[in-house]
Amino acid sequence: MILTPIPAETMPEALATFERLLAGKPLPLAAFRRIAATWPVPGGVDTPEQRAEAVRLAHAHGIGTLDEPPNASFMWDGEVIRTDVESTVIVHEVAHWLVAAPERRALYDFGLGPGPETTLRKEARSQQKLTFEDCMHEEQQTSLLGVLWEAELGQPAILAFLEQNWMEHWERESTAAFFIRHVEELFARGLIDAEGRPSTARDWADGRKQAA
Repeated sequence: MILTPIPAETMPEALATFERLLAGKPLPLAAFRRIAATWPVPGGVDTPEQRAEAVRLAHAHGIGTLDEPPNASFMWDGEVIRTDVESTVIVHEVAHWLVAAPERRALYDFGLGPGPETTLRKEARSQQKLTFEDCMHEEQQTSLLGVLWEAELGQPAILAFLEQNWMEHWERESTAAFFIRHVEELFARGLIDAEGRPSTARDWADGRKQAA
């Protein structure tokens, strides 16, 4: 949930200010520009086409999906992502799979405890493997990677970026520093490349061209 909405008329100033705070940091700047380029949002949000593309993204990574809502069980049950949800949620779950340690991919909600869509909360908590602090850190990494994937897919990444509060207090250096830290960590982990793109994005793009 967004803490402080940014009025549309303020967005150009907010984006320009945030970009200035990233001066001298080529990788975070490149990543931010990919996200900022999706503003203003030109088309629809959570369209059937965007959902289908998010499902294709999951399948391209070898991730199973099930076309049913998660509100009777789990968003991720160790085998499939439930995809009767918004496209941004599907992309976020793909990012969870990429960020999670391989040994936690077979656990309910990646061993992080119940997510917001999960209703079998006791069962999810029974498989939680990380501390609260580590869960929060992984959620931040997942959030940013998911946003960068939305930008890669041509979906409205800026909306998720705002919703997940990456620009809360956009005028402060501390906000930019938080973003820089997470971008650099994603790069160090091999999850994004030196241009701020998800590391498997080129393979994804090549696969789409071959399928066309």
